[in-house]
Amino acid sequence: MMADALLWLSFGGPESPADVRPFLENVTRGRGVPPERLDEVEAHYQHFGGVSPINRLNRDVIEAVRNELERQGVDLPIYFGNRNWHPMVEDTVAQMKADGVRSALVFPTSAYGGYSACRQYDEDLLRARAAVPDAPDFLKLRHYFDHPLFIAAAADAVREATIPGARLVFTAHSVPESADLAAGPPEEGGRRYSRQVAEAARLVAAEAGAAEYDVVWQSRSGPPRIPWLEPDIVDHLEVLHGNGVRAVVVCPIGFVSDHLEVVWDLDTEAADKAKELGMDFARAATPGTDPRFAELVVELVREHLAGAPVRKLSDFTVAGSTRNGDPCAISCCEPAKRPGR
Repeated sequence: MMADALLWLSFGGPESPADVRPFLENVTRGRGVPPERLDEVEAHYQHFGGVSPINRLNRDVIEAVRNELERQGVDLPIYFGNRNWHPMVEDTVAQMKADGVRSALVFPTSAYGGYSACRQYDEDLLRARAAVPDAPDFLKLRHYFDHPLFIAAAADAVREATIPGARLVFTAHSVPESADLAAGPPEEGGRRYSRQVAEAARLVAAEAGAAEYDVVWQSRSGPPRIPWLEPDIVDHLEVLHGNGVRAVVVCPIGFVSDHLEVVWDLDTEAADKAKELGMDFARAATPGTDPRFAELVVELVREHLAGAPVRKLSDFTVAGSTRNGDPCAISCCEPAKRPGR
């Protein structure tokens, strides 16, 4: 495929105290989240001055990718759009059209499959194209959880955070069990998201030389009656402490870059729990700040522009590369059905 541009598509985050509430309302629109839950999450953001690091980190890595494209002789402008906060993807796509972009590759800031991690980005593209008549054609880049550069960056981050004798614990964002079951086409048996997270953890642990490790979850937000992927990181720390573990290194393998759910759920809540239990605690960096991450993005781009080989370390089927918001397959990664009231 020829392309005129690269769209960097992310989640978005507030950049001032006044942004927090409208941002959270965007995130939860249509989900029936009670106001008191929004109050609680808003307090987490205000604890950090009402600013999430995600937009700043996205701009930093976009600049790194821009430099890597130039270094490799690839002339491809980069546009930045978000699902939930400015720059909104609809506005970005409108600007792309105004600039004469006809076709673009799309890099989503999630390495995995599943509804929230993949298909919701397809829905973002559908919504943006519906809002902008004669919008560019889009081709979303594939899942990259098993790319050698992603694994190497995460493994080095684990090594740098290592505490002697520490237990290695990987975390990713929890999702409802029903959503995980619906992740991937039915013929693959679902659970694409949790299986990919487990595979990435296995690859990183092997690369980092960790014989034993755990995969746990964080940041659940649903009502208690709905089963989500477990165990939660904070609960797991109590279990590890009861088993005599006195130090942990936590690797947020499910996240490309820091944002509020990393700095609050891990650097604040999990770190505080570890301190309460008398456990040493270290958190590995997310891979977005590693120079190899920009190389990874450019390599994914070159798969389409120059026929570069597809490099991956797992046996998972290559997936996630979709056109104009179409899903990978019928019934693939459908949203979880919300229970009736």
